[in-house]
Amino acid sequence: MADDFAVDGALAQAIAGFKPREAQREMAQAVSEAVKGLGELVVEAGTGTGKTYAYLAPALRAGKKVIVSTGSKALQDQLYSRDLPTIAKALKFTGKTALLKGRSNYLCLERLEQQSMAGGDLTIQALTDLVTLRGWSSQTADGDISSCGGVTEDSPIWPLVTSTNDNCLGSDCPLYKECFVVKARKRAMDADVVVVNHHLFLADLVVKESGFAELIPEADVMIFDEAHQLPDIASQYFGQQLSSRQLLDLAKDIIIAYRTEVRDVQQLQKSADRLAQCAQDFRLSLGDPGYRGNLRDLLSDNNIMRMFTLLDDALELCYDVIKMSLGRSALLDAAFERAALYRTRLKRLRAISEPGFSYWYECTSRHFTLALTPLSVAERFREVMDNRKAAWIFTSATLAVDEKMDHFADRLGVNQAKSLILNSPFDFSQQALLCVPRHLPEPNRPGGARQLAQMMKPLIDANKGRCFFLCTSHLMMRELAAEFRASMTLPVLVQGETSKGQLLKQFIEKGNALLVATSSFWEGVDVRGDALSLVIIDKLPFTSPEDPLLKARMEDCRIRGGDPFADVQLPDAVITLKQGVGRLIRDTEDRGVLVICDQRLVSRPYGALFLNSLPPTPRTRDIGRAIAFIRQQPTA
Repeated sequence: MADDFAVDGALAQAIAGFKPREAQREMAQAVSEAVKGLGELVVEAGTGTGKTYAYLAPALRAGKKVIVSTGSKALQDQLYSRDLPTIAKALKFTGKTALLKGRSNYLCLERLEQQSMAGGDLTIQALTDLVTLRGWSSQTADGDISSCGGVTEDSPIWPLVTSTNDNCLGSDCPLYKECFVVKARKRAMDADVVVVNHHLFLADLVVKESGFAELIPEADVMIFDEAHQLPDIASQYFGQQLSSRQLLDLAKDIIIAYRTEVRDVQQLQKSADRLAQCAQDFRLSLGDPGYRGNLRDLLSDNNIMRMFTLLDDALELCYDVIKMSLGRSALLDAAFERAALYRTRLKRLRAISEPGFSYWYECTSRHFTLALTPLSVAERFREVMDNRKAAWIFTSATLAVDEKMDHFADRLGVNQAKSLILNSPFDFSQQALLCVPRHLPEPNRPGGARQLAQMMKPLIDANKGRCFFLCTSHLMMRELAAEFRASMTLPVLVQGETSKGQLLKQFIEKGNALLVATSSFWEGVDVRGDALSLVIIDKLPFTSPEDPLLKARMEDCRIRGGDPFADVQLPDAVITLKQGVGRLIRDTEDRGVLVICDQRLVSRPYGALFLNSLPPTPRTRDIGRAIAFIRQQPTA
């Protein structure tokens, strides 16, 4: 294994610019041992370690079935189309590789057919997209919707022509043999290395537990990159959710079945319309969007309980009406199963007394989600690992808190794993400066955003833009963006005004932009070189104490005799901050300033925990010194 990473090893010979790194070789060795011994390994590999190569090389050398799971579809695509082929070529790997995404990422030919026949109340743009998709469907080899350039990623047509676990007809589908999901799964079954993402991996686990056919094959080696995301994603899938999107999709499918296959049962249209209306009325009764609240509190409101009952009645009506036409349409038969499933979920969400769960709801401008989420997934995940004899490897640039892995290990139940912390090979003492300015405005004070924008403007100007301003709330993001747009001539880009990919492209192309963003840009964003040399963070990223999921985790911690702040809030915030800080230095040549606008880093005892968990960077409290660092040319 060590030979592959040597100065004259297989990687150096095949990959232009490859430089051996001791931390990378050390990680590869640890992965190799875990794979051979079917062990458990948790590795924090600082930015620049080259962790992807460090786990891929030993995995490919092992000659075993390997599953690699990443944090997002974007990382999944990058791994599959860039990193994996590079390593495979360097090691002369002759096995098969496959990419597998969730059902909703593939065009569903049956739903495309049904949608085309039903027509219905589509906008002109959606109808145009439908025509484009019909043309694309006969040309695409894999049906992966990310490769369809003719239809925008936010087009309302996508949910209508893709399937989910709930609405997929499975082997009853008339187009089962042509199904892109079935073909993708077959490729995954035949492959030696399969690249998936955490959402698919966990959704698949839940489907397997309910006795249905799974998408992801069994494997000897399980590797999770961006593993810090796993506990939160697992808690979503090990809980239960019901959303207005699911209810409206069900209503649409009933209407399509009525218009195309069961035209004599007009009650279908009426029951579907009533369900859609009740879902929309329920959303309106929840009030302002952008809020996540406690479902237990919500259900103590008599008006909400009345709406809840009306929603259940509408589902019951759909169930009863469909029951009379069972066997006449595969689409309708599947809708019958879903109506029963959603009624069961609604009943469970209404029984708010089950201990060990957080009950919460969330609403956007048009939709709502009702959910119950387990407070701990450690037991369930440990069970999954014990039931699969395999090597389990978890890695990320941000797993440790104060040089310890306990927080991550406790949350996921991987306390038996060997752990390894590898520091970044970057020279932070020369490449970066951390500034915690003096005289910062009080957090959440009226006019605080204006004051902060005024303080940061000279620094951003001196850096000629090329700055990420990462905020901990949407409100702060909007207020800061408005202040900067009013006072600066530099381009100011704001998260949400276009897609994440487009924003990044514009940021790099403009070369002097300020990007003001929230959670989406704290991680999984890689801007190298001079394009980004200033990262400003508005405050320490503690989750709002009003968040019902956090509240429930803290209460649970208190009952178990722990300290909710030290054991839950603090470690979560440290890992999030490490992610945001990691945007700045992405390469050995990068240089830049990091500003954290939070007095608590120096005034509170826990500030030391944050600082100890960050890279070893020189620090200052003087914005003037930060400006001087920006203007100073790096020494050759």
